[in-house]
Amino acid sequence: MIKLITVAGPPSSGKTSVIIKTIESMEGLNEGCGVIKFDCLSSLDEEQYKKNGIMANTGLAGNLCPDHYFVSNIEACFSWANENRLSTLVTESAGLCNRCAPHLKEVFAVCVLDNLSGINTPLKTGPMVKMADVVVVTKSDLVSQAEREVFRFKIQMVNPGCTVLFVNGITGQGADRLAMMWQGAKVLNTTENLKLRFSMPAALCSYCLGETRVGEDFQIGLNRKIKL
Repeated sequence: MIKLITVAGPPSSGKTSVIIKTIESMEGLNEGCGVIKFDCLSSLDEEQYKKNGIMANTGLAGNLCPDHYFVSNIEACFSWANENRLSTLVTESAGLCNRCAPHLKEVFAVCVLDNLSGINTPLKTGPMVKMADVVVVTKSDLVSQAEREVFRFKIQMVNPGCTVLFVNGITGQGADRLAMMWQGAKVLNTTENLKLRFSMPAALCSYCLGETRVGEDFQIGLNRKIKL
C-alpha cells in the first residue's frame, strides 16, 4: 500500500527543493516517505535528501535515455519502497529533456517549472507539463505579478485541466497545498497493469547503438530529416 508520486521538470527548475519542502511542510509526511532520483552520470541530490532526514536512493542511466531507464526500473523502485516499509514513494526525473514523459496513469503527477526560464517555456515543454496533475512554478518571487500571471496562462494553454501552484523552494511557501494533494493521492498495492500517460521519446538508430561516424551511409533505424 504505497502512494507513488512522479515529479518531472527541466534542469535546475527546483524539483529537489520542492520535494523537500513539500515533505517537511506536513507533519508526519516525512515518516515513511522516500525518494528515488533518476539521473544520467551523477547526482548529489541523494545526499541532500538524507541531510534533511528523508530516505533516498539514486538510479543512474549512464548512456541510456533516463526516461526509458525510469520506466524499466519503476517496479524495482516499488519493491524497494515495500522492503523499507514506506508509505509514500516520490520519483524525481533527470530533467534533461523537455520531451520527457515519466508520468504514469492513476499515479499523481507533478511538473516543476522555473518562472525565470522564459515566458514561453510551458509551450516548449512536452508531456511532462501536458500530462501533469499539478504544475509547480518556482522562483516567482523574482518576477512581477504580471509575469507570474502570464506564465500561469501559458501553462494552462498547454494543460487546461491542471492545478498551478506557486511554491518557494527556499522558504517553502505554498508547499503545504502540494503536500495536501500528495496525501490524497491514490494508494497502489502493486505496479502490475501500470501504463504510461504518454509514449516515451522514440529513438532506435545507429547512434543509439554506439555509432560515431557522421553521414547518411551510417544512419540506420529510426531517423527524421529536417525540411529546409
